[in-house]
Amino acid sequence: MELAFSGWSGIVILLVYGLIMLSVGVITFLRNRNIHQSLDEYYLGGRGLGVMVLFFTFFATQYSGNTVVGYPPSAYRLGYEYLVSVPFFIMIIMAYLLFAPRLYSLGKKYNLITPAQWFEKRFKSKGVTILASLLMLYGLGNYLLEQLVAIGQGVDGLTGGTVPYQVGVVFFVIIMLIYGWLGGMRSVAYTDTMQGIALLFGVFMLLIGSIIYFGGLPTSADYMQAYSPEKLGVPDGPGVVNWFSLLVLIGIGAAVYPHAIQRIFAAKDERTLKRSFSRMAWMPFLTAGVVFIIGIIGINAFPDLSTAESEQLVGMMASAVASQNVIFYWAMVLLFGGVIAAIVSTADSVLLTFSSIISNDLYGSYINPNASERKKLLVGKLVGVAAVGILILVAWFPPGTLYQIFVLKFEVLIQIAPALILGLYWNRLHTKAVFTGMLSGTIVASVMTIFGWSYLGVANGLWGLLINLIICVVGSLVMSVSVVEEEEAKQVIGL
Repeated sequence: MELAFSGWSGIVILLVYGLIMLSVGVITFLRNRNIHQSLDEYYLGGRGLGVMVLFFTFFATQYSGNTVVGYPPSAYRLGYEYLVSVPFFIMIIMAYLLFAPRLYSLGKKYNLITPAQWFEKRFKSKGVTILASLLMLYGLGNYLLEQLVAIGQGVDGLTGGTVPYQVGVVFFVIIMLIYGWLGGMRSVAYTDTMQGIALLFGVFMLLIGSIIYFGGLPTSADYMQAYSPEKLGVPDGPGVVNWFSLLVLIGIGAAVYPHAIQRIFAAKDERTLKRSFSRMAWMPFLTAGVVFIIGIIGINAFPDLSTAESEQLVGMMASAVASQNVIFYWAMVLLFGGVIAAIVSTADSVLLTFSSIISNDLYGSYINPNASERKKLLVGKLVGVAAVGILILVAWFPPGTLYQIFVLKFEVLIQIAPALILGLYWNRLHTKAVFTGMLSGTIVASVMTIFGWSYLGVANGLWGLLINLIICVVGSLVMSVSVVEEEEAKQVIGL
């Protein structure tokens, strides 16, 4: 079947969406000329994001290019075992509810811009703050790499290979840097809203088209029963353990994404934040559930794809559906335009937070405390551009599938969770125990991952988290906290 998205049609689609994103950046800059004078304005949008914009920017953070481009191939390769991807996102919402409302209140009280500032305010420790900052920068860098890989694969699939993977990455990175530089958080949030609407519409149209032209789940089940019966089975005992460990790892890890935490700070008020979360509660079924079904249908639509070929599954299915009908063609235009826009805006929000940690928490706090906010912003932007340049070189020849890249970062990022969450509620949490636990958990998770060690099918990051948590809790109970330190903690967290 001839691909509907090929040659100039795909290129025109990409150019149109690119121009829209650039326009958003320019308009945002013209309407907010003081945006480059204030860290608060640039990184948090002046703390004025309303329900709809906040919902869509959370939506884009949770359901990025990895979900739409990377999850169907994983469902294609694993079959019904990958149904666990839906509870992944339910766990993220549950984890948010543990700390987000309280963290918002404290963030507003102390005018916090970055999550690292919370560590500094709560523990008053240079060691804890720098270690947490480095772990967050690692997680952000890993996530940004994932988005760059997704951009290349999305462009390649949309244009039928006319625009090479590497060219797509460079093109949209340039657009991302320009509109992000101009408009900051507001540009990101507005493009998130645009792409979110297009993405939801396009994904549902792809599902409908796939059912009409390839057959639904019963057809795929018949095919799997005849040719791939292992994809119909449920996991064994070790598989269930692995499922559960991934639920915890990704549920907590994604909730403590630094750029997600910044969105908590950017909410207009606590009521706005809670209303946005109430809408997010439906998205696991409407997004992850839908793309899972698309991946299962793909098993029958494009059988016997290799791992590398299956990474292009969404582009192949969208192109096939678009070639059938003019309505589906334009729906797929919206879908893939939304996919690319989602990936780019997610990458830009990651870069924004990466830059904020560099500019405010490392450069502004320890390297040049007397720097003006304008200079801090400039340093953060320049370091961010340099980081993107390095990651482009890595993304040029990606080190693994999107799912493998996705899981890797959580092993380390989740180690900030005990200090972040326990620190909100426990006055006696000891600074030295926090630092030792965070460092020990990071070392254990990293060593196990690097050397390929595993135990009982539990994710390496959870073994690190368990050791981290034990050290934090037991260490805090054993080590004495002075009356002054406990009173200071009470004043900070208000308990």
